[in-house]
Amino acid sequence: MTTWHWMLIAGVAVTFYAYAGYPILLVVMRQLRRQPAVSTVKPVTWPRISITLPAYNAERTLRPVLDGLVAIDYPAELRQIVVVSDGSTDGTDALVAEYSHFGVELLRHTPRVGKTEVENFAMTALTGEIIVNTDASVALAPDAVWRLVAALSDPGVGVSSGRDISVAAVGGTAHGGEAAYVGYEMWVRDLETDVDAIVGSSGCLYAVRAQLHRRELPGYVARDFSSALWARLNGFRAVSVRDAICFVPRAASMHVEFRRKIRTMTRGLETLFFHRQLLNPIGYGVFAWFLWSHKLIRWLVPWALTACAIAMIALSSSAWWAAGGVIALAVGLGLAALGWWWPQRDRVPRVLSLAAYFVSGTLAGLLAWMSAMRGHQASLWDPTPRAQTVTK
Repeated sequence: MTTWHWMLIAGVAVTFYAYAGYPILLVVMRQLRRQPAVSTVKPVTWPRISITLPAYNAERTLRPVLDGLVAIDYPAELRQIVVVSDGSTDGTDALVAEYSHFGVELLRHTPRVGKTEVENFAMTALTGEIIVNTDASVALAPDAVWRLVAALSDPGVGVSSGRDISVAAVGGTAHGGEAAYVGYEMWVRDLETDVDAIVGSSGCLYAVRAQLHRRELPGYVARDFSSALWARLNGFRAVSVRDAICFVPRAASMHVEFRRKIRTMTRGLETLFFHRQLLNPIGYGVFAWFLWSHKLIRWLVPWALTACAIAMIALSSSAWWAAGGVIALAVGLGLAALGWWWPQRDRVPRVLSLAAYFVSGTLAGLLAWMSAMRGHQASLWDPTPRAQTVTK
């Protein structure tokens, strides 16, 4: 076999392992090694919690979010809600002030510093034993918060992460490629929870013990990803809570989602490097394998797919199957282009949506690696514009 054959085999192997081989192994391991089930029992004694919500120019989506938070199934006298405005220049601060009679607090930081830095700023104002982190453009099921708190009744659990459901708008319908990927990701986290622990929390909704939350992080580190890693370094597990539902409106467009993926993966790579000691299987065993498989190897898939494409093109002149592969690749790129430029964003045919999501995700991954390797530390926060939040 030639170098091109080996390149193709390696690319296919990496891609298959990242998205199929790893979860298959988790399914097998779950039969051999299973953690105690995450608690779903409503707390008898309610701990004090602080719900923190970083916001930058969130006036358009924030009102229904706050309406939902003040109505959650949790004793009002034991919950603190803090909106941390990161130098907002729209009506965000005035909107939050309207909810002061519900006990919603506003912390404002000027100038704008970015999400992680503004979370650092807010730490000393949080009074809860448990910190619940959420987002200014999502909606929570009424019981989501107490379910996260219930999971933390296990003294071995340090972080509990919600279950994201991608919707066209909260209360609306699921959105093609993004919904499929999010559903897959939640399934993998469920498997990791059953076997050992998840390696990253949902940025839209997660809860963490206060002693684990109260640490300053560099601005380029993603606190949601870091929280699960920091928990393990301190002897705790991070778990996914199946019934703690968070409805996440889709990005306003495929183009916005593309930029979000670049930013998220760049910060993910930088956060992984910040906690790189956890990649050592001698020191961290199964968790290190999870981290390699779920994060690093999956993030290598864009390079693996690029290698596959190059190898097939090189082999297409001498192998009929490679020529067929090149034709399939061209068709896939054509479908992705149609999905990318489809004029009605809410009515993209599913096959076009999936193709566009897959191809744009691959390209975003390549650009994120290039950004991270240049030492780009994306501290400043550019929240993803999302479809209008709607609650029922």
